[in-house]
Amino acid sequence: MNWLLLQLADSAFPSGGFAHSAGYEAALQLGEGRGTQGLERFLREALWQSGYGNLILATQAHAQPEKIETIADLCDVFLSNHVANRASRTQGRTFISTCLRSFPNRGLEELYAQLEQRSANFHYAGIFGAVLKILGVGKEPLQNLLLHGTLRGIISAAIRLGTIGPYQGQQLQWKSAELLDEIIRVCGDLDLEDLAQTAPLLEILHSNHDRLYSKLFLS
Repeated sequence: MNWLLLQLADSAFPSGGFAHSAGYEAALQLGEGRGTQGLERFLREALWQSGYGNLILATQAHAQPEKIETIADLCDVFLSNHVANRASRTQGRTFISTCLRSFPNRGLEELYAQLEQRSANFHYAGIFGAVLKILGVGKEPLQNLLLHGTLRGIISAAIRLGTIGPYQGQQLQWKSAELLDEIIRVCGDLDLEDLAQTAPLLEILHSNHDRLYSKLFLS
């Protein structure tokens, strides 16, 4: 299991996440998140939003994979921002497709066929939770992996956009460990009824990504 987790957490695993900045590129061009302090503020808000959003959806899909379609529909409504909604569906489909090619598994094949047959939404959080359940990953490592991926993805985007350098990025990732633990402590056992939008400004900034004149990321 440790080897599987390391493989899933590896930046070389082609899950499609590095094509997205989680709204950071739009925020940067619109005057938010500049410099190390600005990035730290953006990260904190984005991670708490992930805790009250994707973490809940992934955890519930992991606990109740038979409700994956209901969770996907709920996620579709929750992600009212069209850019985030589109990115979630793209990343979810890419993630399950990559896992199918990397880890031949009858359960994954059945999950993919079920969602395709019923034209369900392949939203990332629900797919992530259900896939890791099938692969035998427990709740705690699932939550750690999800938040780690969110943090790493935004830091990677900031490095490629020139906000910080690689060493600053590693330092910031290390400094964020306590925050990740706090988010899991507060949000790790919440139910679907607890889904909440905690970062409305980031939501507005993210929704403007398609309006950017030039951009490096898909979202």
